[in-house]
Amino acid sequence: MAETIQRVQYFYLEVPDKPGEGSRILQSLEDERVNLLAFSGFPKGRRAQIDLIPADAAALKAAAKKAKLKLVGPKTAFLIQGDDRTGAMADIVAKLAEAKINVTAVDAVSAGIGRYGAILWVKPRDVNKATNVLGAV
Repeated sequence: MAETIQRVQYFYLEVPDKPGEGSRILQSLEDERVNLLAFSGFPKGRRAQIDLIPADAAALKAAAKKAKLKLVGPKTAFLIQGDDRTGAMADIVAKLAEAKINVTAVDAVSAGIGRYGAILWVKPRDVNKATNVLGAV
């Protein structure tokens, strides 16, 4: 099975870069039954940024409002899922490079049992072109 590449909406929020903040955010979303397709967190200066890719954007927005979380977005990213193989991500980023599209960021991971997943970001001006190049749905 080849990769499936989805163009997805994501939202982000900034929180203090201290123990427990990620847990607090994820717990508040779990309490409201928000299903996340993916999330990523990383330091940003003295704060931390958490990117959230929800299965249902409206559910995420409602849960964030209830928890008094300040979401930014929606923005666009690509969710990639496929059979793990040598060079899987190399092929994808090569397609973008050939089209002169710079990858802003990518997080990829082996998901076990021969599968992998990734989140890939490009600049907003390149989203439509990347959608076409990658054959994203």
